[in-house]
Amino acid sequence: MELRTAASPKDVKYYTTERLREEFLIEQVFVPGEIKLVYSHIDRIITGSATPLAQPLKLTAGEELRAEYFLQRRELGFINIGGPGIVTVDGKEYKVGHKDGMYIGMGNKEITFASEAGGNPAKFYINSAPAHTTYPTKLIKMEGEPSEDVVIIKPENKKELGSMEDCNHRVINKFILPGQVESCQLEMGMTALKPGSVWNTMPCHTHDRRMEVYLYFDLPEDAFVMHYMGEPQETRHIVMRNEQAVISPSWSIHSGCGSRAYTFIWGMVGENQDFDDMDDVRNQDLR
Repeated sequence: MELRTAASPKDVKYYTTERLREEFLIEQVFVPGEIKLVYSHIDRIITGSATPLAQPLKLTAGEELRAEYFLQRRELGFINIGGPGIVTVDGKEYKVGHKDGMYIGMGNKEITFASEAGGNPAKFYINSAPAHTTYPTKLIKMEGEPSEDVVIIKPENKKELGSMEDCNHRVINKFILPGQVESCQLEMGMTALKPGSVWNTMPCHTHDRRMEVYLYFDLPEDAFVMHYMGEPQETRHIVMRNEQAVISPSWSIHSGCGSRAYTFIWGMVGENQDFDDMDDVRNQDLR
């Protein structure tokens, strides 16, 4: 597990391009046949992936957590952006399709990730946060029929925002948040931009009560996203490619503009789960 320390905004304004990328960019999120995790001191989030091939992958705590098992003191969410997969939680199997998500509560001990076909591997994008109590494990789908273990995203949690005139026409799909799938502090969702739109989270905002991580994907090889970060009056940018993630401290804006439309997964960790608790920044105040 890779370790990343926290960063002060007073220091970040002096970072070079390489230093910015070193601190905040997760350049290779998915490693075939491996579980790759990055532990950040910023709200103690763990970001990473499981990309199983022919053999299942077992999630372990490793040395870094000083725990008997990964979810002894944590909760976990993921969204699968690859082929169909199977996730087993304490002996119970869940079939997880493309762009399905899942929440796994604290206290579950045995978690394995598998692909239905090694030639078309699942790509489980993972966010994990410290937890204080146990909430039920749920499989989360965009469409279908709900059941005891399966949650379908509610219509009010598929929010269409923006416009073609502002180049930010997009749909926000909220997977894990109060009223949809309960958690201690983790929130996750997926935003898809409409063809011809390139801006996300613009006008931008900060939220001192929680940090955020973005994973950008659905980009061809020659496309990119300019991810904007930093304090509103001290902005910086990181050039990001397909299936790369970026860590955003609570003091930083987190917005992007692509060379074409794309999709991104957002994950938030912190003390306030009110989705609309944001400190908005006017476009004319950005520098």
